[in-house]
Amino acid sequence: MDLILWRHADAGDAVDDPKVDLERRLTDRGRKQADRVARWLLARLPERYLVLASPAARARETAAALGVKARTEPRIAPGLDVADHLAALNWPEGPEGRTRYVVLVGHQPALGRLASLLLSGAEADWSVKKGAAWWLSTREREGRAQIVLRAVIGPDLV
Repeated sequence: MDLILWRHADAGDAVDDPKVDLERRLTDRGRKQADRVARWLLARLPERYLVLASPAARARETAAALGVKARTEPRIAPGLDVADHLAALNWPEGPEGRTRYVVLVGHQPALGRLASLLLSGAEADWSVKKGAAWWLSTREREGRAQIVLRAVIGPDLV
């Protein structure tokens, strides 16, 4: 499975009320970030892939930059933990067991913790910059499953 962890682009400052915060939208800067990273991803993704987006407006807007229909996934909403994300992904088989490429558009700190767990075997508070994408792949070597970090790209580098 190829898994792209994509943190939503810039949406300004967080709001204390969780219901109001879910509706926070991308800033002009955030829309530009999402567009730049989406172009980079589209040049590398195969024709068929699945996009899972948090129900937060900022994540759905970021995902929309890819120009395909994203599936809103409540288990990757802000404040949920790595176990919820893994369940949403059906890791490592993939959602519904048939999707090879998955783009997950979500939030910190869960994305950083998920990346650290998959790459190092332990949850840690790794930072994922707003708008950045981390591309991970699974593979088998000598009968053992491995996770490979294929790329990390921020919106300021594309």
